[in-house]
Amino acid sequence: MKIDRLLAMTVLLLNRGRVSAKELADRFEVSTKTIYRDMETLNQSGIPIVAHQGISGGFEIMEPYAMARQFLTLSEIEAIVAAVKGIHTAVDDRVFGTLLDKVKALLSRVDRLQLEQQGAGLVFDFNPWGQGPAARDKVNSLRQAIEHTRKVSFKYLNMNGTESERVVEPAVLILKGYLWYVQAYCTLRSEFRVFRLSRIQELRVLEQTFVRKQAPSLEGYAWESDWSSANLQEMTFLFDSKVRHRVGDSFDPEQVRSQDDGSLQVKGRFTEDEWLYSMLLSYGEHVRVEAPSHVVEEMVNRARKIMERYQKLDR
Repeated sequence: MKIDRLLAMTVLLLNRGRVSAKELADRFEVSTKTIYRDMETLNQSGIPIVAHQGISGGFEIMEPYAMARQFLTLSEIEAIVAAVKGIHTAVDDRVFGTLLDKVKALLSRVDRLQLEQQGAGLVFDFNPWGQGPAARDKVNSLRQAIEHTRKVSFKYLNMNGTESERVVEPAVLILKGYLWYVQAYCTLRSEFRVFRLSRIQELRVLEQTFVRKQAPSLEGYAWESDWSSANLQEMTFLFDSKVRHRVGDSFDPEQVRSQDDGSLQVKGRFTEDEWLYSMLLSYGEHVRVEAPSHVVEEMVNRARKIMERYQKLDR
């Protein structure tokens, strides 16, 4: 549509400054004659377009002009830019690229220069370290399925290691911390469920469409402390000084006490589950469970089973 092209041109000129007629024609896939007509239309609508002749010529918007930004301060716009950039790192979608251009267009050249000079004071990056293109492909496929109301099939591995075939009607993508989830109506369970994308395999967007159902509020998925209180008990761990950095990442500072030899003692109430044992074993020889005794015994049993696996290889 012409109105969309005119708006996009205005945003581009505000962000880029001078742009040649040929570049505009190539970008918007129209003729240079159409570009000249569009520039005249923008002029008549009150946007001060200036045409420059010569090799370095082109169109630009006069310096004082900026799109109305209502009551947004420079700091507020900076925060919006940072947030949109962050989303764009995780979602490969032109919509967010265009949105970023539009938000930047709210700034005058003086404002943009000020932001460049002071540097980025806030950066959001929702792309975890080491994440390959497969994770982003899942997000993009699900976004397309949600937009076009297409059913999706996949194999899902739950937290207990059980695999199942699912066909779902995706409703919304959720980014929680550094993990992606999708809220969807599961045809197998006949109810809405939340699926973790890292546990989804062989994702396929189907040709079959669906009628959107009213999804439950996401507030209903808030963490409930009762979920983990059943196995919550006092524990004490002792970590070597070599893993201080990891201990600081994993535990509340109030639970950690430095010992005279540089080691770290961690005392607190923890849930005894598979995650806890996996976490402790990941520290290898750099951790010792001091209490309770049954957790000590379980760690010894698990360590013994690991040794038995390697002893079988020696035979």
